[in-house]
Amino acid sequence: MRHLVNLIVALFFCSAFYAQQTKQDPKYLREANKAFDAKNYFDASKKCQAAFKKLGTKGSIKDKGAMAFKVAESYRNLEIYDKANEWYSVCVELKYFNEKPEIYFLKGEMQRMLKDFDGAVKSYNEFKKLSPNARKQEVETALAACEKYKDFDLNEPKVVVKCETKINTKNFDMAPAFYDKKGKVIYFGSSRDESFGSERDPITGEKYMDLYMATFDDMGNPTGVKSIDSKGIINSAQNEGTVCFDSKKKTMFFTRCPNAAKASLGCDIWRADINGEEYENIEKMKLKSDSTISVGHPCLTEDGMMLIFASDMKESGGTKSLGGMDLWYVTFDKKAKIWDSVPKNMGPDFNTSGNELFPSIGPKGQLYFASNGWPGIGGMDIFEAERVSQTENKWKNTVNKGYPFNSPGNDYAMCDFDGKSGFFTSERKAGAAVEYAPEIWSFSTPPDLYDLKVVVYEVGKKNKRIEGAKVDVNCTTCKDLKWDGLTDAKGSTVKWADKSKGVRYITVDNDYQIMASKQGYYENKKGAKITTKGLDQSQSFIIEIPLIPIGEIRTPEVRYPLDQWSFINDATCMSNDSLKFLADLLTENPNVTIDLFSHTDARDTEIHNKALSDNRAKAVYKYLVEQKGIDPRRIRPEGKGESDPAKWKDETGKEVVLTEEYINQFKTSDKAKFEKLHQINRRTTAKITSVDFDPATSKIVADPKWKEFTSPLPR
Repeated sequence: MRHLVNLIVALFFCSAFYAQQTKQDPKYLREANKAFDAKNYFDASKKCQAAFKKLGTKGSIKDKGAMAFKVAESYRNLEIYDKANEWYSVCVELKYFNEKPEIYFLKGEMQRMLKDFDGAVKSYNEFKKLSPNARKQEVETALAACEKYKDFDLNEPKVVVKCETKINTKNFDMAPAFYDKKGKVIYFGSSRDESFGSERDPITGEKYMDLYMATFDDMGNPTGVKSIDSKGIINSAQNEGTVCFDSKKKTMFFTRCPNAAKASLGCDIWRADINGEEYENIEKMKLKSDSTISVGHPCLTEDGMMLIFASDMKESGGTKSLGGMDLWYVTFDKKAKIWDSVPKNMGPDFNTSGNELFPSIGPKGQLYFASNGWPGIGGMDIFEAERVSQTENKWKNTVNKGYPFNSPGNDYAMCDFDGKSGFFTSERKAGAAVEYAPEIWSFSTPPDLYDLKVVVYEVGKKNKRIEGAKVDVNCTTCKDLKWDGLTDAKGSTVKWADKSKGVRYITVDNDYQIMASKQGYYENKKGAKITTKGLDQSQSFIIEIPLIPIGEIRTPEVRYPLDQWSFINDATCMSNDSLKFLADLLTENPNVTIDLFSHTDARDTEIHNKALSDNRAKAVYKYLVEQKGIDPRRIRPEGKGESDPAKWKDETGKEVVLTEEYINQFKTSDKAKFEKLHQINRRTTAKITSVDFDPATSKIVADPKWKEFTSPLPR
């Protein structure tokens, strides 16, 4: 990940794929491979793409696939997800997955970050087929995340997030931290053009990062952005970023990573005393046993006794890494006034086989960090663990912060001031023309905000959402305030929250009547009501309104033994479960009346089948009345016999009527199909006859004969 390349070194975030070069390779191939092997992805993306084109028809499919893979990897590490995904697709077309099956896994990762969760699932499953024993935990975590977060932005969040365009530049701006106790000043890292030095990082093409500060007024607007140090004391020709402060704001901890000339060295955490606008006693902390190890992203607990950080070290202090970048910690010895030089791993409550980075402490002592190893929306997500007690630096119950803090892009570096406002870093797109890049975002929780979403579905079938239903909302305690909208493909209306300029649809201390309607459905006269009276906090109202279709309703399958009207309830068919559909429909809609029809197939005589279907309709009637307590006046059972064959779409999609003549053509040629089509005709259906039944005033009389079966059946 390119923002982490600057601060943690790219060594841990991608697998190394070294080219086997020979002196006979053309110069353009040698240069492309050299740039890629050096992890200079900015140059490699161009050189490898040019080399791919030059190979043309001359190169083998394998050679072209290898170069296409390096183009994709370069774009992935530059976090240009759409182009990376395109080049992984080229690799698939060239069948280079036979050489590197992980192409499908990496493509799935890019698809998740492009919000294509269905495509990602297909790619992960292809990878599982090719390499069933590789990355097993990562794949299962990714598949679970796709299922869990595919509708991550379906509900309107209470928190408002905003891209801080007055702070951000076209370069990298990231990892904010509060400097003052009032939350008016933040420090952050940036690779903007005015950063110290003239060289550019060949990995990203950006300037090396420096630390900057931004000051905000009481309205939350930045009044100035400037370097924290133009003398070269803190900022240098190397990468500086990701800071934290002690509670008195007298000591600063920050990350410094070597530039390309010292690429074999890992990042370090430095500390400095703050004296006004001066930095004194600057020193590198001794946290690692090998200079190639990287440590960074310092996080100091509120009591100053524990320093948490990210590192790629494999083991220390009798503890081992769980993989990738982990969170580690050291403690402060008050008596000796020194930091422990032997870090310990934070353990599996936080660390995974993926990468955990950017720890920070919240106002209630909670621990925030970013991870791509825990199930998330895509890339790095922000996670939160609650503090065990006010006196212990221990945490539990790690959870994903969810939308809108997290997105399909990378999200990290939470900077929480009071639990209601703060900053974080995100690489989501703020607009169609914006490139993927680390930017600083703010979040806030406006007081007493209400929003409304209405879901319209077909009665008895909550999963069958209705598209294009009109929803009318009327404020019954307001003067002439009403509005309407149409449901979308998921059966949900436009989320009614903010009209414009802070004016809300749903306001404090009011009542609202909500109605839904659509042609082809009975009007729901009852609708739904909501109120904001007496509420002392923000709330999202989600209202579900059922509509009853006009005409015949096909119920789920009910089966009977041959020539009988008792229900089959065994491993082959639980008829009672299917009948529950009708019972629920009538129970949830007490004003509905129905005609209940049972049908038979065309075998046996018409007289026999009519009597048989009468008995089967009566059996359903008796079940609903006697076992489910439905008012008998609301149901009229009738047997249709074989007179009304069902409609069915054949293998070509053509709709046909399942007449005896049509079904008999399969009697000898396809016995299974012959029996299946007969079974389709043996069905129970219902027709809504009214939606205004009133048990107190209804003059309908239930026929007592509807509880009497005809036996024996006539032939």
